[in-house]
Formats: sequence, structure tokens, C-alpha cells
Amino acid sequence: MSDTIIDWTTHTDDFGILWLTLDKKDTDTNVLSCAVLDQLSLLIDQIVKDTPKAVIICSGKSSGFIAGADVKEFLTVTNKQEALIMIKRGQNVFSRIEALPCPTVAMIEGFCMGGGTELALACDYRVGLDSSSTKIGLPEVKLGIHPAFGGLVRSTEMINPAQSLELMLSGRSLAMKPAKAMGLIDLVQPQRQIKRAAQQIALRKPPKQSMPLIGKLLSLPGIRTLLSAYMKKQVAKKASQQHYPAPYALLDVWTQYYGNRKRMMEEEANSVARLIQGDTVRNLIRVFFLQTQLKSLGSKNSFTPKHVHVIGAGVMGGDIAAWCALRGFTVTLQDREPRYLSNAMARANKLFSRRIRATHERSAALDRLIPDCKGYGIEKADVVIEAIFENKEAKHEIYRDIEPRMKPDAVLATNTSSIPLEDLSTVLQQPERLVGIHFFNPVAMMPLVEIVKTKLSSKEVIDKALAFTLHIGKLPLVVKSSPGFLVNRILMPYLVEAIFLYDEGVAPEAIDEAALNFGMPMGPVELADTVGLDICHSVAENLSKAYDIKVPAGLEKFVKTKKLGKKTGSGFYQYNKGKAVKDRDADLGDQKMIQNRLLFRLLNEAAACLDEKIVDDIDLLDAGIIFGTGFAPFRGGPLNYSLQQGVSSLTDTMDEYGIKYGERFNPAKGWVLVKE
Repeated sequence: MSDTIIDWTTHTDDFGILWLTLDKKDTDTNVLSCAVLDQLSLLIDQIVKDTPKAVIICSGKSSGFIAGADVKEFLTVTNKQEALIMIKRGQNVFSRIEALPCPTVAMIEGFCMGGGTELALACDYRVGLDSSSTKIGLPEVKLGIHPAFGGLVRSTEMINPAQSLELMLSGRSLAMKPAKAMGLIDLVQPQRQIKRAAQQIALRKPPKQSMPLIGKLLSLPGIRTLLSAYMKKQVAKKASQQHYPAPYALLDVWTQYYGNRKRMMEEEANSVARLIQGDTVRNLIRVFFLQTQLKSLGSKNSFTPKHVHVIGAGVMGGDIAAWCALRGFTVTLQDREPRYLSNAMARANKLFSRRIRATHERSAALDRLIPDCKGYGIEKADVVIEAIFENKEAKHEIYRDIEPRMKPDAVLATNTSSIPLEDLSTVLQQPERLVGIHFFNPVAMMPLVEIVKTKLSSKEVIDKALAFTLHIGKLPLVVKSSPGFLVNRILMPYLVEAIFLYDEGVAPEAIDEAALNFGMPMGPVELADTVGLDICHSVAENLSKAYDIKVPAGLEKFVKTKKLGKKTGSGFYQYNKGKAVKDRDADLGDQKMIQNRLLFRLLNEAAACLDEKIVDDIDLLDAGIIFGTGFAPFRGGPLNYSLQQGVSSLTDTMDEYGIKYGERFNPAKGWVLVKE
């Protein structure tokens, strides 16, 4: 093996088939860096010179096939020409694979994403491992770009465009059997047969995947234009072109250039070369690395719980229990009366129906979720989560009862959203065992879980909480115990300001529109209605004592009249079948002023949290707010956004708002740290 080829190994088997194995050095994951592609190009030179019977490309990593391109290299690009050089390197190598005179097979085990899928599409055949851990996808839109190594061209030539485009626009991944049904995979085989299957398909050379008739019809010029327009409307419901240009650019390339392969390949490259230079891509790459950072905060190997006991079958407790059962845990769910448990079981059944296709797997998940009025599961549980309403005395009563009954090494966790753990642990014989494991609503959708620690919290308990969070597929963030912790602490002033605006006569539609235009996933008024105005009021009152946050009169009025938002059908909005009824003709007022007032409250509280060391640094704070609230990902987080806008400019404008609207807008001390 040449010294210049360090990430690939080669082996020729008894059939004369050349096996190319990618095992990128000094990393657990295969990615297509420029160096890896250059090495592959040299190998192709040798294959063209000494043509084998066939070529099979596979991975030497246990974690997966290829995760995609090396996104770190995207950040080195300073202009369009540099981007084009990088992109055309990949296009050229994959086109050379496609043109090889012998059959080529991608043998896919584990995840195959982005550039890995584009490489597989350049091969004649794709054989996938029949395993739940093997997934394939083209998720580039999540980084603000679209496939650029020929993946857009090849996928829309081979697969019904209604399916291939949807796959790229959504960024979702597919298991092997659905991928085979789509035409993305040729064979799905169990572990014991996959190598032989790859050899056999290479030697037999069956007909390659081709576009079905319906796909050919949808690709005709007039129909193509209509399909693209429809898909743009669907995309617009979730992402505006202003904030997320990539899906719209992808559709434009396909609509305008499909049928002219050479030109479409060029425009695919040009489109991504333009996209890659914008702040959106850099910020979304930042979010990608923040997610990776959160995943690395704990280790699953440090704690392998099997039984979870949840106390409180309300919306949060019931949904936490259902999520844990979905993720494979035995879960006992406790509440005072069977009717509360019945409601929780019904919601769990809906979750399982949405998330699990196979009937026997849905039944198994339901079997793992056990109603437990008497709390018999406490003695057996490895993790006990208290998730009752926000009342210190009620929580104390529960802790006095359950602590003597718990296993000595079990984790005792609270899902409190605002009460400091120091106040809750006073009744415990071992206060160091209490940890906050704080979920966000809706549990099944929000990826973040706050791991709340106090000065008394033992490292062992924190490590166990981190491991448990990773086991259930969530992103853990360690935060200091203080009222509201991180996410609610920062989110509440933003929601409160929205209600102040409402009290001043600003239409709720105008308030929400300003937030949506900034890039928030939901406006603050509708968010408050969705969370529940009673919960907002309770959290606001808890925080008001600690941080001098005034509770708006309008919020108290809604709570007193039992208009609690979406769950009662009436709050700031009226609700019809769960959807807010909005006035399309509402006066939108001064949108910039509204947006600034909302945003300044959120940003200022973020700076205050940094000053108080609620989390360790700017990156973790931004990660918490993105994954805990859905804060516009393309902005890269509140403090990253502040740095890009210029901290001095922002704080100067805050000073002006402080004079005009009140001292709550005066810049926090923590802004000094953001400048560093």
C-alpha cells in the first residue's frame, strides 16, 4: 500500500473482486475529507489500469459506512471558487466510479449519510445490512446545503422524484427495507449473508435500478414545474426561503436542468458553492457540532438502567414515561387515581402508533408501560423521576415516602421546571442523591434534557443522569441549580414581554409574526398557550421572586378565568380542533419594535446566565437554547447571533429601549463576557 493511501485498504478475493475498505485514521467515524477523496482517486487510477472482476466498497468502522463529507472543511472555504474546487473534487471522483468498466457495489453497514449516500449512488448496486442501526439518507439541508457530489442528479434519475426530492428536502433517514422499496437499495441482507450477497450481485450483474414509469411522468417539463411548485409550498410551511434557501435552491436545480445531465451536475455544484458561503451554513454547522458536544458530555457505559419509575401521570409525567417505554425501558407509572393513569396510557398509545410501524413492537412498548397506583415499582427502579405539579410541599411529601423504599444506588430525579433543588432536597436523608432531569414539552419532540446539579450533588449521580439521558436518545446539558435553571430562565422574560405587549394593545398575531420573521419555530403568544397559561404563570411567579420579573396582569386574568390556552380551547387565541384561530386582518404594528423587545429580553437574560455561570460557556448556553426552545438554528444560538450582530451595537440599542420602555432592557453585566 502506498504511503499516500492511508485511509483505504485493498483486498482481492478468490473471485477476483477488489474490496476497497475505508477506515479513516484517528477517528471513530468515516467522513469524506479532501484527503480521503484524493486517495480514492489514486485507487481508481490503479483500478482502471488493472481492472478487477468487480469492486466492492465497504467500511472498516463498526459505527457505520460513511457519515458524509467532512463538514469541518466547509468552514475553511472563503469564496465561491474554493467551494467549487472542493465540490468538483467529489463530483469527479464519483463520476469516475460510475464510469468504471467493472461492476461496483456499495456494501452498507451502519449509517450511510450525505456524501456516503452519494458515493453509494455512483455505484452500480447497493447492498444494505438488515439492522435497525443501518440507515441511509441525504440530510444536507440540515446544514443549509443540498447534495453536491452528484447526489441530486443521480437520485432524481433513479428514484421517483416525489420520493427522492422529499428525502432530500426533509433530510430524514431511511431503514433498509423502506429504502429498498423506494429503489435506493438493491438488496437487504442479514449479517451472515451480506458479504456473499455483495459478491453475488457483483458477479451476476442484474439490471440496475431505473426510474419507474410514474417517476418518468413526474419528470416531464410541465409536470416537473407543477411538482416543484407544490413542494415549495410544503417546504414554506416549515422553513422560509429567506432563512433556509437550500431546499428552494435544490428544487430550482431539478426543475430547470433535469434531462441535461452535464449541465445539471454543474448547476448542482454552483448552487452549493453559493450556499456554502452564507452565515446560514456556518451557523447550522455550528449547531451540528453543538449537538455532537452535548452527546459527548456523558457515557452510556457508566450506567445501564433497565427499570424507570415515574411519579405523576400528567402531561409531562405521562409523556416522560411513554418516551422511556418507547426507548425500551420497563416503566412503572404512578399517580393518585386510575383515571390519570388511563389518560396517560391513551396518550402513550398515540405516541407508539405514530412512532412504531410493526404491530408486535407497538404491543411490546405498551406492555413495558405499567400503570402503578400504589408505587410498587419504586423498590425495583434504577431511576425514579418525580414529575408532579410545581409545589415544594407536595414534592417533599413524596420524597419522605419514597427515599426509604428506593434501591441504595437508584437515581432520584425531579422534573421540576423552576424550583431550586436545594429547596427540594432539605427533607432527604441523602440530599446528594437528588438530581434534576428536566424535560421539555412536548417530550417526544424536544431533544434537550437539563441535568440540574447543586453543590451537594455527587459526581456519580450526575454521571448516571447523563448516561440515562443518552440511553433514552436525548441531549443532556448540565446546569447549575437556580430558579428556572437555564432554558426557562431565558425563555420566561421573552414570553412575559410578549404578554406585556398584548396588555398594551398589540395584537397577538402581530407579536407572533415578529418572532416568526426572526426565525422562531412558534410565536411566543401561541407558545404560551401551548405550554399552558397556568404553567407560565407558576414559573413566572417563581422567577419573579428571584429575578424581579413582574408577572403581567393579563396572564393572571387568564388563569383566574380558567382560560389556560390550548388545553382548555381558549387563551390568547381560541382553538378549533387544536389549532389557533388567528385574525388574518390583524394590525401588525411596528414589527421591528416588537421583535426587538422580545429578542432583547431573551438575549439579555442569556448574558445574565453566562455571568452567573448557569452553564460553563457560550457554546453550551447556545446549545441549550437551540435544543430546548427551538431558537432559530440558522442563527447559531442567541449569543452567537449577538456576536455576529455586534455586542456594542446591540447593547447601545438596549440602552435606548431601557430609557423608553423600562430598566428591564438595561444591558446585563454578562455582556462583558460575550465580548471576550
